[in-house]
Amino acid sequence: MNSASSRSRTLKAVGALSLAAATALLMTGCGQSSDSASSAATSEAAKVVPQKQTTSPSATAQLTEDQQERKTLLDATKVTFDDAATTATGEVAGSKLVELDLEGVDDEDNQSPSPTATGSPTGSPSPTGSPSPTGTGSPSASPGADGPVWAAEVAEKDGTIHTVRINAVDGKVIEARVDADQDADDKKQTADWLAQATQTPQQAAKVATEKKKGTVTSVSLDDNDGKGVIWQVDVVGSDWKKTTFDVDAKNDTIVREETDED
Repeated sequence: MNSASSRSRTLKAVGALSLAAATALLMTGCGQSSDSASSAATSEAAKVVPQKQTTSPSATAQLTEDQQERKTLLDATKVTFDDAATTATGEVAGSKLVELDLEGVDDEDNQSPSPTATGSPTGSPSPTGSPSPTGTGSPSASPGADGPVWAAEVAEKDGTIHTVRINAVDGKVIEARVDADQDADDKKQTADWLAQATQTPQQAAKVATEKKKGTVTSVSLDDNDGKGVIWQVDVVGSDWKKTTFDVDAKNDTIVREETDED
């Protein structure tokens, strides 16, 4: 009787220990499962948070001084290159456009109001380093109180140059006069260049803007290093950078292209 009671107590003790061990194991397993889930969630959160912090929209690129000047000027300009060209040639009967420039765009000296300031129409040397047909470039002046201005040079059949300045907001002619700074050689060179230019400046501008979408700010007839004549076309794109195209004035082929990164 005593022996049976002892075995019964032993079995009960073993059972209790087994139950306790199973309970502990179950609790440990649950804890591990919970810890694993928490760890996984934390890991995923760590991956997500940095992504949210780095996907904020980037700031708009800062415009350079030249780009800001172009933007300001072109935002104020209402008269297109084509309309200004038509107005200029209409001012002198039988004339052809030699040069048309929006004053203030990349001019070398924006402080000079002189309508006969020297230099090429874009403020940079021509391919040959030679002057424009008249020996003088377009005016290099900042936009006045009345807004931006188109400065044109149109030539009669004998090469006589007339300067025509047009308000680029309302299209009205501000000034039209014969350039006094010409001699016989200047006139002959202008007439020769125009005779060689079988393509119009409007055609050259179309070729340039098909290559780069943007606004034409300057067109000028020039010599292509002794290889015929070109139309030099400046185009300002939506990034406010200026690209200069040299377009063969006989076949509308682009022979040079250069972008001003400033």
